[in-house]
Amino acid sequence: MDNLVLAVSIASLLSVHGLRRRSLSPSGAATAFAVGFLTFAGALRVFGVALIVFYLIGSRATKYGKERKRRLEEGYVEAGYRSGWQVLSNSAWAVIAVTLWNAMHAPQSVQAFALQFMGLHLDGPAFAPREWCAVQSGSREFVFAVLGHFGCCLGDTLASELGILSTKKPRLVTTGQEVPPGTNGGMTTWGTACSACGGAIIGLVMALDLLWENGACGVEIVVQMVMYGSFAGGFGSLVDSLLGATVQKTRYNAERGLILQDGSPTEGRVINGLDLLTNNQVNLLSSLITAGILGWMTL
Repeated sequence: MDNLVLAVSIASLLSVHGLRRRSLSPSGAATAFAVGFLTFAGALRVFGVALIVFYLIGSRATKYGKERKRRLEEGYVEAGYRSGWQVLSNSAWAVIAVTLWNAMHAPQSVQAFALQFMGLHLDGPAFAPREWCAVQSGSREFVFAVLGHFGCCLGDTLASELGILSTKKPRLVTTGQEVPPGTNGGMTTWGTACSACGGAIIGLVMALDLLWENGACGVEIVVQMVMYGSFAGGFGSLVDSLLGATVQKTRYNAERGLILQDGSPTEGRVINGLDLLTNNQVNLLSSLITAGILGWMTL
């Protein structure tokens, strides 16, 4: 019961905070509540902590260099104002991994009851924080999948929000050609460094949380999770850029010097990419690939 009260309280705070700061739309706030509840309502709180760190740092990053971003990107909104679909595309795979972990290792959790109601029963040892460490046992693939997911998402967010402030023009990841700042698939050294740092931050926070709440974990997990997190940030950003350069269309209005948003009525020439995926769909796919690879690497 205590976990449920905590989950509802934190999910409510996240939603209200996002609405008041205009970093979330009404649909975004409703989705954030559901995501926050499901990540905190379980036996291990590290998942919810990772979500909070991603949300707070990602939202803060949108505010840096806002005047430059407004000049470079059409429809730029200072605080982000993320919709429900944007929130879901940056959290879906983590929520699935958290649900599976709790279904296997927290038989009294909401997630376990929900899956059992749907006829899905997953067996695994009940979580005992003083007896076994969540990242040094059979449950590690789910923990690292969550690390991969949020490491990828925060890395990509920092690359997009801070990388655009680089003094050097980005180069298209597929050809090396210089492209306007904000182009899908464009990368800079600064943006790539921001990606790796974002993933490392998620890894560090998750490791420190586990040392606090999971007494069986040793300090050696810190280096391990920071390294995997840094990989998730850099690799995830690379995957996002490859998808953005190939299957996401980028249009540029030379007269206004603006990168145009998906579905914009403004006329502009196509710089690169096929019109197959939207930005949200690219984020969803890149986070899936990164979470899946990190989970597979730690089997």
